[in-house]
Amino acid sequence: MTTPVTDLSSNFADLVARLRRAMRRAARAAQPAMTLSVAQLELLSVIGERPGSRPGELAQVLRLAPNSISTLANSLTVAGMLERASNAADRRAVTYSLTSAGVAQVTSWRQTNITSLTSALAALTPQEQQIITIAMPVMNRLVTLLDEHTDHTNDDGDPRVRPIG
Repeated sequence: MTTPVTDLSSNFADLVARLRRAMRRAARAAQPAMTLSVAQLELLSVIGERPGSRPGELAQVLRLAPNSISTLANSLTVAGMLERASNAADRRAVTYSLTSAGVAQVTSWRQTNITSLTSALAALTPQEQQIITIAMPVMNRLVTLLDEHTDHTNDDGDPRVRPIG
């Protein structure tokens, strides 16, 4: 038997997935020459927000396996979008930061998404725009709750989520 909250969760998860796909399709249509994967773009974005991050930190933020981060980072380093450096405190540790080409990719991708959303939001009625505006703080709180209740990782490096509440 489903509850109203379960139904809301299911419907919301479906909506978020469809929104992400729609945004990806719109961005790819606007920038057909973009060759980077969404995973690469997300890694660049996180490194842009957290320059000097280590692979383990990036894996935790993106909820990816450390070897996936290494694979993505290596390809982006070869492509000239990431700079890899030894950590000053521990020469065995690696840190990443964006190159100017990486910054340009992140900026371009974000602007493409903003342009697509601006166009779609402009097609909504003023009342629909107001509903979205009112919902934004609640959406931010939902993201915070999900982030706060996600454990770092288990012993296998896989993320696990604690029940909220």
